[in-house]
This record gives sequence, structure tokens and C-alpha cells, in this order.
Amino acid sequence: MSGQFSGKVVIVTGGGSGIGLATAKAFAEADAKVVIAEIAEAVGNDAAKAIKAAGHEALFVQTDVSKTDSVTALIDKTVATYGRLDLAVNNAGIDPELAPVPTWDEGIFDKITAVNLKGVFLCMKYELAQMLKQGAGVIVNVASIAGVSGVGNKPAYVASKHGVLGLTKAAALQHARTGIRINAVCPGGVDTPIAVDNYRDDPRIRDQMNNAHPLGRIAEPQEIASAILFLCSDGASFMTGHPLVVDGGLTV
Repeated sequence: MSGQFSGKVVIVTGGGSGIGLATAKAFAEADAKVVIAEIAEAVGNDAAKAIKAAGHEALFVQTDVSKTDSVTALIDKTVATYGRLDLAVNNAGIDPELAPVPTWDEGIFDKITAVNLKGVFLCMKYELAQMLKQGAGVIVNVASIAGVSGVGNKPAYVASKHGVLGLTKAAALQHARTGIRINAVCPGGVDTPIAVDNYRDDPRIRDQMNNAHPLGRIAEPQEIASAILFLCSDGASFMTGHPLVVDGGLTV
């Protein structure tokens, strides 16, 4: 993997923990210059420091993906520092719908869609503007199996992830002849801080999550990162608009 993305500049939103951090580290190990976009300043700084301590290039930019000014500042800082943007992984997301019965709460819906859906929309808008100037680029949006199937107690989360796949497909078609590829990855259960929140108060939920997957376990963040790097690589050069499901057989 070393050297695979040498000279490439990549933005990873939500890059301070979970799938985002694993992805940022994997790109760094493949010699990319990594820009970690993260709303939590301490988390983002720590992630960038860890990558630098391992001898790689990293930049942290505090970013709220739901705010236009914050996203444009992210792109501007990236280009000012590294001169270009080759790859983008739109991973930032939240999942506060933890009730066993759906509440259909308007405030929760607005909060989730602002980050998970509008955040991807804004990031893509300004990533694409920069990539179009260069005539090339790759974007991977992190959706979920909730983008290809339903989850009964998470109406807002499911809606947001279905929307991410819609944005991915629309943008992929629009930019298919521009040298820009756009795909999505749809993980099943992954051992991330969001997953921990789901079973913090009841460890039995972790066993249920493991058993729900035919492979008998949820994924490690690094396994999703591997799929993301594949979609960004020349090995996926004929893939665009594709929702790549990485779920241990959960949706089979």
C-alpha cells in the first residue's frame, strides 16, 4: 500500500475518530497528504499529531460540514497549503436516534440531516468546484446499509443515508465525462464511537449486533477504510455512482 497515493491530497471529514481516523491513517501510510476535517478541535488535533508522529503529512482544519463558510474555508486552506485537492472522503456523520421506538422528533431530524445530508451536499459542491479546475478527482461518500435498506427506529438517519446515495448517483452522472469519479461505501455495523453509544447502556446489544452479521461480528474501522482506499484507487477506475456495501453479509 505504501506509495499508492504518493503526491495526492485527500480531505477526510470526520477524520478524528472511527472510520474517518482509520481512513486518514491508511491514506497517510500510502503517502498521501491528509487533511483532517473535524468539528471537535482536540480530537482533530490529536489525530493530525498522531499521523505526523508516524512520519507522515497531515493538516487539521476545524470544520462544521453543515455550514457553508466552514466548508469553503476547509477547501481554501487545503488548496493554500498543498496546491490542489485530489481525493475527498465525506465521512462526517451523526446518529443520535438511540430510542428503541422511533420518536419522529423534528429537532432530531433537522440535526441529523444538517450533518449527514446537507453536510455531504456542501462538501461535494465545493470539492467538485476545485476538482473541476484540475480536471480530475475522486470522491467517496460514507453512507450506510441504512442507505440501501430500512432501520425501523431510525427514520431520520435512514432518510439521510438514502439521500447520500441519491447525491452520489446524481453527481456521478453529472460529472462522468469530467475526469471525476464519485462513489459511496455502505458499511454495516462498525466498531466506532457511534456504535459504542448504541450499546453503552446494554452490553447485550453488542452481542446482538455481532450475531446479526452472517460473519459473526461487526467490522473494524480499518476494514471500511480499505474499501474507501480501493474506491479512490486506479483499481476502481471504471466505477462511478456505485454504492459499495461492506456489511459482513448483513443485507444478503
